[in-house]
Amino acid sequence: MPRILVLSNGHGEDVSGCILARRLISIGNKVEALPIVGSGEAYKKEKINIIGKTRKFNTGGLGYNSLKGRLCDLFNGQINYFLRKMWLLILIRKKYDYFLVVGDVVPIFFAWLSRKKYFTYLVAYSSHYEGKLSLPWPCKYFLKSSNSIRIYTRDLLTSFDLSNQLKKEVLFLGNPFMDKLLKNNFKFSNNSFNIALLPGSRINELINNFDLMLDIIQKLANYKFFKKIEFNFALSSDLKMENVQNKLKMRDWQVEEIFSNNLKLLYSYKSIKVFFNWNSFENILSKSDLAISMSGTAAEQVVGMSRPVIQVEGKGPQFTRAFAEAQRRLLGQHVYCFTNFSSKNEQINGTIDLIIKIIYLMKLDNSFLKSCKENARNRLGNKNATVKITSDIEKYLISD
Repeated sequence: MPRILVLSNGHGEDVSGCILARRLISIGNKVEALPIVGSGEAYKKEKINIIGKTRKFNTGGLGYNSLKGRLCDLFNGQINYFLRKMWLLILIRKKYDYFLVVGDVVPIFFAWLSRKKYFTYLVAYSSHYEGKLSLPWPCKYFLKSSNSIRIYTRDLLTSFDLSNQLKKEVLFLGNPFMDKLLKNNFKFSNNSFNIALLPGSRINELINNFDLMLDIIQKLANYKFFKKIEFNFALSSDLKMENVQNKLKMRDWQVEEIFSNNLKLLYSYKSIKVFFNWNSFENILSKSDLAISMSGTAAEQVVGMSRPVIQVEGKGPQFTRAFAEAQRRLLGQHVYCFTNFSSKNEQINGTIDLIIKIIYLMKLDNSFLKSCKENARNRLGNKNATVKITSDIEKYLISD
């Protein structure tokens, strides 16, 4: 029985790593996980054994975060934490036959350091950012290593680009985090237009994002058109129901219904009704036509389901102006954002104009939705990515 250690570094990466691990276990492998940042909640939920202690950092790792967010994590001991993880890996590496990397240069470096054979799902990088992928030094050297058995990318363009750069086969087989959503990617039969509201999941910016989205909705209530639209917030468990209720009460929203068993609230503001949901993310996305987003992976999943996304720039530490702009390059032409504003009120008004414009395009231009579907295939891939990737991995597994 091959022994595999999954190395991942971030919430989205943990989710994908967990999906791949679960499938590898089901086909007869012994799999454990070492999440380099974060608490590894995805692995815990699936009862996949985690090696070492975990710690949750505010930004979930370095990258497109604000300078304040990066400094905060560094002073909170992120570098020392990484070094301890690296030493742990050196101590335990002989227990495993293979490593499976999900993420960026950090877990790739860990795998290379182990001197074990490794598979890489390069979810953190894309050639769409700059047209040609410039891997951080010395990532290219690690991927060219004889121990780097297979490389899987997150989109088609990156697979072509890296195959040329590395002079070895690089595959695009889809993205595991899309599988469950694509399997259930159907629109419910009711005729209502549905907008998903995605304020993100990191608690240190979630509250500010949530407040800004409420400001937008309250302004939308001035338009009779939005009375017919259903709004659904997909909320993280970090934002407690009582906190949401207190906020809405202070803003003069009216409670319509409390679904205590489902972790769901229904409130109204003037003529608009809004559902506030916990633990219903997949259901919300399945019935949505459009998403208003201040999130990372969630926005990717919306695009992968052939829906357009309207971003609202935040103050971070993760969902900053730079992060939003990079996300538009990553996900393509159907991610929109109003960017030229000098005040919060101007940002809200510009975002509302954009929402109205996209809804009319969706209703009146048939080619628009076809373009969304084609973009989804190229940027995120088709369903069954998990089976395709693990089946390819299985061809190279030899138990010691």
